[in-house]
Amino acid sequence: MPEDPVDLYRILALTNRGPEFVWGHQQDVLRDWHETKSDASDVAIELPTGAGKTLVGGLISEYRRRKHGERVAYLCPTRQLARQTAAKFDEYGIPNVLLVNRVKTWNPAHQAQYEAGEAVAVSVYSHVFNSNPALDNAGMLVLDDAHAAEGYVASPWSLAISRKTEESAYLDVLSVLKPALDPLVDTRLRAPKTEDSSAYVYLASPIGVAEQSLPLEEAVAAAAHGSKLSTDAFHAWKFLQGRLDRCLIYVSYGQILIRPLIAPTAQHEAFNSPARRVYMSATLGDGGELERAFGRRKIDRIPVPKGWETRGTGRRFFMFPELTDDLSTAPARVPAFVSGVVSSAGRAVILTPDSRTAEAFAKECLPETHPVVKANDVEDDLTAFTAMDQAALLLTNRYDGIDLPGDDCRLVVLAGLPARGDLQERFLHESLGALEVLQERIRARIVQGSGRATRNNKDWAAVMVLGRSLTSYLSGPDVQGALHPEVHAEVEFGRTNSLGTTSSEMLDNLAVFRRHDQDWAAVDTHISSQREQYTRTVAPSSRELHNAARHEVAAWEAIWNNQWDWALTAVQRVLDQLKGERTPQRYAALWNYLGYSIAERLAQQSGDSTHRATGARYYRELQRKAQTSSFLAHIASPSDRAHAPVLGDLDPVDEAAMLAVIARTELHRPEPFERALTEARAGLADTEYRAYEAGLVHLGTFAGASESYGNDDDANPAAPDAVWIFDDARWVTWEAKSEATPTGEIGPDNVRQTQGHLRYTEAERKTSAPSGSIALLMSPKPKIMAAARMLADDETYLVRPPTVLEVFDRLIRSWRTARARTITVLSPAELADIFRAEQALPSQWLPLLKATPVKE
Repeated sequence: MPEDPVDLYRILALTNRGPEFVWGHQQDVLRDWHETKSDASDVAIELPTGAGKTLVGGLISEYRRRKHGERVAYLCPTRQLARQTAAKFDEYGIPNVLLVNRVKTWNPAHQAQYEAGEAVAVSVYSHVFNSNPALDNAGMLVLDDAHAAEGYVASPWSLAISRKTEESAYLDVLSVLKPALDPLVDTRLRAPKTEDSSAYVYLASPIGVAEQSLPLEEAVAAAAHGSKLSTDAFHAWKFLQGRLDRCLIYVSYGQILIRPLIAPTAQHEAFNSPARRVYMSATLGDGGELERAFGRRKIDRIPVPKGWETRGTGRRFFMFPELTDDLSTAPARVPAFVSGVVSSAGRAVILTPDSRTAEAFAKECLPETHPVVKANDVEDDLTAFTAMDQAALLLTNRYDGIDLPGDDCRLVVLAGLPARGDLQERFLHESLGALEVLQERIRARIVQGSGRATRNNKDWAAVMVLGRSLTSYLSGPDVQGALHPEVHAEVEFGRTNSLGTTSSEMLDNLAVFRRHDQDWAAVDTHISSQREQYTRTVAPSSRELHNAARHEVAAWEAIWNNQWDWALTAVQRVLDQLKGERTPQRYAALWNYLGYSIAERLAQQSGDSTHRATGARYYRELQRKAQTSSFLAHIASPSDRAHAPVLGDLDPVDEAAMLAVIARTELHRPEPFERALTEARAGLADTEYRAYEAGLVHLGTFAGASESYGNDDDANPAAPDAVWIFDDARWVTWEAKSEATPTGEIGPDNVRQTQGHLRYTEAERKTSAPSGSIALLMSPKPKIMAAARMLADDETYLVRPPTVLEVFDRLIRSWRTARARTITVLSPAELADIFRAEQALPSQWLPLLKATPVKE
C-alpha cells in the first residue's frame, strides 16, 4: 500500500504511459491534502489550466480507493470531459470505468467493478444530481470543474415551465400567481408578445406564494399528471412536491422557474452521504460562490501552489473591435468586421450567454462559408467541428468543457456578458442589479471561455470581445484586478491597443499575432513583464459575501425543513455579514425582503406582533438598500400591499438632506451663509479648477450633504474632485473638467477616471456606497467619444456647467425661504415642503444630474 498519493504514483509510473513523475507543485498539493485535509468532508483544490489538475484528482481518488477500499466517483460536467478523463486515467494507470449515457446502457461488469471498489467510476454530474441518482452509494466524490457546476447541482430542484412548449401549464400557474405579482406585471405578462416582452424577470412575492401554496400545488400537479410538463420539469416536481412555498418563483414572459435560492443538497443522500467530497477547479474565487452552488456551509481550501499565482497557460490576444476609432462611431460595420476575422481564422468558437445573442450572431456575423456546429454535435466527439477547415462552433451559456488545443482552433469570440443563465441568475443581474454576487461566476466564465483554445503553455489564440456590457465590465479596474495576473495583463494590453486605433490597424496586429514570429516575441515579452507587476486582488465585496455564504446555506436548510424561526435567525446572520467596506447593497436588499417575508409568515402563524415589528424593520431596510433597483418597483403585489408596513412620506435621501440642513447651524447665520453663497457662485461660474472644485463642495453643503469635501491632493488623480455624502442613503462623486474647452470630445480616460471615484471613496471610507450612488463627470465638451461610451457603467453621468448652476439656484432660493422662517424651528417634513416648492429636494435635482448617462 502506498504511504501517500505521491508514493502511489511512483508505483503506477512503473507500468503506466503517463509522465515519469509528479511535478513539484502537484506534490505540494497532494501532500497538503494528505497531511491536513484528507479527513475533511468538503475540500476544494484550485489548480490553473495546465497545472495537471486531472492527475491530482485521479491520484486522490485512487489513493482512497486503494488504501481504504472506498467507492470513488469522479464527476465531470459533460460526457466528452468524462471520456477525456477516463482516457487520462488509463494513461496514468488508474483503474477506472466510464459510466456515462443512460444507465440501462452501462456495462454491468463495469458497474460491478465500481460497486466492489475495484475501479474509480468516471461519470457526469447528472448521475448524482438526479431525482433517481444512479451513483448513490459512493464513499467519496471528486467533482471536477466545480466552478461551473451550479446549474447541474440545482437542476433536480429547478422546475421550469416554458410558455413556448408548455403554454397551458404556464398560463395555469400564472393565474394562480396573480395575487403574488404586481398587477402591472400580471397585465404585462398577459399582453400580446412584443420584441422586449421576455427581457425582464420578476420575483413573485414569497408571502403571496405561501398564501397560494395549495392552489399552486394543485396547478403544478395537474400539469405534471396531464403530461403538460417537460421531462426535466416532471422529475423536478418529485423533489419540490409539498415544498413549493419554500421556493422562489421567477416569472418572465417566456418562462416560469420554481427553485430554492440555494439547492438543499443536505437533503440529497447521493451527494450528502459520502464521507468526503473534493472539488477541483481552475478558478475557485473568494466570495462563497462554491458554498452557494453546492449548498455546503463550509468548504476548506487548498490554495493555488506557489509559483502558479501569476503563471498562465498559453497566450491570448484580446481584441475589442468596438473600441476602435472607426467601428466605435459606425457600429453597423462591426458585423462585417467580425465576419471577416472569423472567415480568416477558419475555425472559430463563439460563446454567447443566451440563445437570442447566439441567433443574432449567426445571422449577422457569420460568413456564409461557415456551417454552424452546436453543443449537441460535439457532446461525444469534437471532430464534427475540428474535421472541417471552416466552421463556427456556436455555444450558448457553455464556457467550460470544450478543449480545442493547437490548430484545432485559433479564435475565440466572447459575445455578451456571461450573466444570463437561468431566470434566477437573470433576476439577480438584471432585475435586482446585484452583480457582485455573480462576479465569481462571471469572471470564471470569462477566464474559462477565453481559454478554450489555449490548453497548454505553447498554445495561442485570439479572443474577440463583443458587446457593450462585456466591454465595459472588462475595462473596470476592480474586475481586472481580480483576474489572474496573466489574464489581467492580456486584457489590459488588448484594451489599450484597441483604443486609439482603427479596425485595419487591429487586423495588422492580428496578423502579427498569427505569424507568431520575432515581431510578436517582443510584444509577448512586454505582456509577460506587465504580468509580473500585477498581483491578483480580492474582488470588492468578496469578504462580506464569503462570510455570509454559510449563513445563507443554513437559512435555506431551515426554510426547506419548515423551521421558520431558525430561518429568520439565519437571515439576520446573513445581513450581519453583509455589512462592511464593500457590502453588496442590492443583494442585502433581497435578504431583507426574504427576512420581511419570513417574519410576516411567522406573524400570521403565531399571532405574535413582535414578528410583525421585525418584518417592518426588514422592509424599511429593503427600501433603503434597493432604492434604484428595478426590482423595488415591482413588489407591489396584492399580497405585499396587504401586509407591508406604512413607511414615512419622505424619501430616505430627502430625509437625510433635510436633517443635514437643520444641523448646519453655522449657515443659519447671515454672514457665514452669504460668504459661502458668494464663494460657491464665484467658483461655479469660474473655469479655474481649484475654484470650481471649492464651489462644488459648497454646493454639496447647500444640497444637504451630511459631509461635503474635495480633493486636497492634486497629485492623486484617483481621488474625486468633490464628494457628497447623504448619510447611508446616497453618495455623489464628481470629476470636474472645468478648464476643458467647449469643443471636441470627452475621451475614455476621463470616463474611466470618473467611474473609479465611487470605488475610491468606498476604500477611503471603508464602507460600501449606498444603492443608487452616482459618479458625475462635469465637462463643457459637446460630445463623448464612442469608445468612451462603450467603457461607461450604469453609475456614470455627464453634467454640463449650466445644469450645475441651475441646481445651485434652486437650492439658494429654498435656503433663503427657509432661513426667513427660522430653520431650527422647522421639522424635516416642513423644511421638505419649502425645498419641494423650488424643486430642490435631492429626489428632484438628482434626475436632472442623471439626465445624460455617459453610456448613452
